[in-house]
Amino acid sequence: MEEEFEASGGEWREYNLENLFGKSTRGKRLKSSDRIVGNLPFVTAGEENTGISAFIGNDVEVFKANSITIDMFGSAKFRGYDFGADDHVAVVHTECLSKKVCQFIATAIHKSSYSGKFSYSRNFYAKDADELNISLPTLNNKIAFLYMENYIEALEAERIETLEAERIETLEAYLTVTNLRDYHLTKNDEKILDRFDKLNDTKSRVEEWEYYVINKLFTKLELKCHRANFDKLRDTSQKPTKEFDLPLVNAKIGGNGIMFYGRTEDFDSAEMTIDIISNGAVATGTVYPQVHRVGVLWDAYLIKSKLNVTESQLKFMATSIQKSIKQRFGWENKAVWSKVQKECIQLPTQNGQIDYQFMSDFIKVIEKLVIKDLVQWTDKKIAAAKEIVAK
Repeated sequence: MEEEFEASGGEWREYNLENLFGKSTRGKRLKSSDRIVGNLPFVTAGEENTGISAFIGNDVEVFKANSITIDMFGSAKFRGYDFGADDHVAVVHTECLSKKVCQFIATAIHKSSYSGKFSYSRNFYAKDADELNISLPTLNNKIAFLYMENYIEALEAERIETLEAERIETLEAYLTVTNLRDYHLTKNDEKILDRFDKLNDTKSRVEEWEYYVINKLFTKLELKCHRANFDKLRDTSQKPTKEFDLPLVNAKIGGNGIMFYGRTEDFDSAEMTIDIISNGAVATGTVYPQVHRVGVLWDAYLIKSKLNVTESQLKFMATSIQKSIKQRFGWENKAVWSKVQKECIQLPTQNGQIDYQFMSDFIKVIEKLVIKDLVQWTDKKIAAAKEIVAK
């Protein structure tokens, strides 16, 4: 777009801000203790919440929408709404221009003012705004406002197109990973959820759910590190690499319990296991399904089902184990196997047998619901972007 503009005779020229928009206005100090809660955005210095520190009801000067603010650090922002401002903010009076032109000019101002020159020791003031020169597109010796409009419109359209493409890509990735065709619940899915909800019914729980001792269903794997003089700094990496390609379970909340990666040849490993964190101030008793091959670093161990189970069944049982043990163990009472193996977990049954099929079906339904939530969140994100563009 810029190449076409320049090919048609367009160029970039320097313009003084005061000559374009008149003198900038400095806001007025309003201490936090004096602020009355209200509806007017009050702009101060900083990037958090685009510099809006409060919504006030005080009798202050109200600056009009489509103005541009420059804070004490030289950070410029477009304001598409009426607002108040404190004395660390300079207001550039661009309110007579269109929204898109103001957005373009705000970027041009920021590029000039946010240079690193201004800080706590040397604030940016309104007089600095008046002395500021900015570079703007010019055609036939006139500022090219139409070019600015078209440029911002193109950016907005590109942003929405990117969000929609990301939505499709993310949805396809989730469906591929979960082996699902779509995320819509069938009547059978709804029946599965209804059956699970019966957990809240004492009578149903007795009839369809049974308790099982953990060591009757699982065995602990004795996995070791075979590296002589093992050193964590030297023999592990916090990121997977060609050399450090084996995920190692550890006492970690999040990341499916994986904090480090080791060399495959250094560690015993296993797949389709359940990882139990035995030691940690917060992590003790946390349980993760480990579908893929992992090794053990420390403060955790792996258990494996005595029967062949599917990925979905493994996830269901891992959740059941955590529900059983998480509140029973902690920093003062480690979740070691000698204790955990004696605990009981509750599992669905059918005709007196563990209902593995229900576990699989239920996890698939949950995966659909997670994808549905993700899609709805993404749709709202796209709708919000379109709404902002339309204003």
